[in-house]
Amino acid sequence: MTPLDHAARLLPQTDAETYAAWFACLAEPTRVRLLHVIATTPGSISVGELADTVEIRQPTVSHHLRKLADVGFVTLTKVGTSTRVAINPACCTGLPHAADIVMGVLDARPCCPTDLPADVTTRPMADADLERVREIYSQGIATGDATFETRAPDTDSLRTAWIPGHRWVAEADGAVVGWAAASAVSTREAYAGVAETSVYVAEGARGRGVGKALLYRQVTEADTGGLWMLQTSVFPENRAGLALHHQAGFRTVGVRERIARHHGRWRDTVLLERRRGTGSETGTAASCGDGECPSA
Repeated sequence: MTPLDHAARLLPQTDAETYAAWFACLAEPTRVRLLHVIATTPGSISVGELADTVEIRQPTVSHHLRKLADVGFVTLTKVGTSTRVAINPACCTGLPHAADIVMGVLDARPCCPTDLPADVTTRPMADADLERVREIYSQGIATGDATFETRAPDTDSLRTAWIPGHRWVAEADGAVVGWAAASAVSTREAYAGVAETSVYVAEGARGRGVGKALLYRQVTEADTGGLWMLQTSVFPENRAGLALHHQAGFRTVGVRERIARHHGRWRDTVLLERRRGTGSETGTAASCGDGECPSA
């Protein structure tokens, strides 16, 4: 990466100031304890109940709550003579993503990768590609960190598994070296625009940008092809896969601990999602003082 490229990826000053305010607010351990109690309490909790829970005098609790409310971590609502405290749900994603951005796990300006490999092309997947697609699928399974599947489905199953118009292959040197596809998450009409995505790269073609080219094709076609939200699950050990999806505008929703057994042991997955318009809608931090805590 050149100095110019690195400068283009620097965290903007306004975002740094916003995140610094959030972190500074939490530099007081009492506020961290209070925020944890509020976040883990269903609905809301009164200031008095909160003071009793943490065993701290109510005036002290009120002081710290005002600080938390100033940056938008919590909301304070007057109900009769009592004040009810609730977590600002937007901050449940905004705060973790701020930490991810600062630590370099998530780009500050998620959109789509632009440094695509010149020697890799993508095209719609044809039925004639399915045998090669299945072969690449099997190579991914063999890594142990790609999927819970232990064997690739047959070609007939693959043919019907994915949404028409949302399956792609990558070619390099005249051969298919990877594939990406999206499948419906539900048969319910309300979820018609939500899809689960998969990206696999052939064993001998990894590290040359094939996955980046495929994911770029997948998300840009989804944006114009009727899909408004893409989601995927990645093993935490698959750092390259996580980084690849973050570059394409996917955000980490959370870690699903011990979600299923794989070769006799429990495995976690990281759930990621990308919403249409992510690059322009969530690229910049904003003040939390108005009750909004952006997902950055």
